Amino acid sequence: MRKLQYLSTAALLAAIPLCAATSALAKDIVIAVIPKVAVPFFDDCNNGAAAAAKADGVQYQWVVPQNTQGATQVKILEDLMSKKVDGIAISVNEPKSVEAVIKKAMASGIKVLTFDSDSAKSGRSMYIGTSNAAAGETMGVSMAKAIGGKGEVAIVTGQLGAANLNERIAGIKTALAKFPGIKIVATEGTEDDLAKAVSVDEALFRGHPNLAGIFGVSQVGGPSIAKVMATKEFGSKKGAVKVFAFDDLPDTVKGVRDGYIQGIMVQRPVTMGKLAVDHLVAQIQGKETVFADVDTGVTVVDASNLNGYTK
Repeated sequence: MRKLQYLSTAALLAAIPLCAATSALAKDIVIAVIPKVAVPFFDDCNNGAAAAAKADGVQYQWVVPQNTQGATQVKILEDLMSKKVDGIAISVNEPKSVEAVIKKAMASGIKVLTFDSDSAKSGRSMYIGTSNAAAGETMGVSMAKAIGGKGEVAIVTGQLGAANLNERIAGIKTALAKFPGIKIVATEGTEDDLAKAVSVDEALFRGHPNLAGIFGVSQVGGPSIAKVMATKEFGSKKGAVKVFAFDDLPDTVKGVRDGYIQGIMVQRPVTMGKLAVDHLVAQIQGKETVFADVDTGVTVVDASNLNGYTK
């Protein structure tokens, strides 16, 4: 497996021309950004990308898949190729499914990079986003401390084939390998659907009454668990079952404030979107020819810093 080399966000901000599209041709450049699906996390990505496109003076398209199936993103990529856009940034649902079409796009002269979720074998120029394995390790260590290094834990993820989520899970397992008293008793997918996640959480509580902790590795994990713990049936789980989640959605932040969630791994989606557009513009204009993956970082947010963290 190729070892990823990351540059820090700060280093990238210093290294690339943030207003790269300064030539007369900037207005003719078309950048398309494809999220995984329509969820609030990607609204932040869109905000960052749209702002960068405006600053760079390029045309911008936000193209949202209707589901998380790999074939849907393939069709979107093929459509964008037919429209001859100049650059594409994509958060990948199923890494293998898009490999061929991304290679085809790159061969046709379209610049393609990934953000948030990668397809490392696709030939894309670079990946911009969280170092998910490292974030998963941080999450695992946080859980181990919270439950005293022993007990049963479960992992609730989103799309089972999503590379970024599986990297987080791998990081969690790496961290927990140092704590032999902790046992992972289940790993369940939700397809990033809140209603399905609620059903998954309820089934976990019923099937594993001795759970000490739950990891919510996709963005529906925190809100769904808080929702379930707020019910009469599972109210006793509040505080007794430690919960660590990803992304600072309003319901997840509220979950920390209300005591249902012990910690959140907060990513930097606005930065992801901004850097994705800036790098594509620089690549299209030939100002960036050497590529390195970018780690946009993560912040651990809990009750102690809930009102003071920054993205």
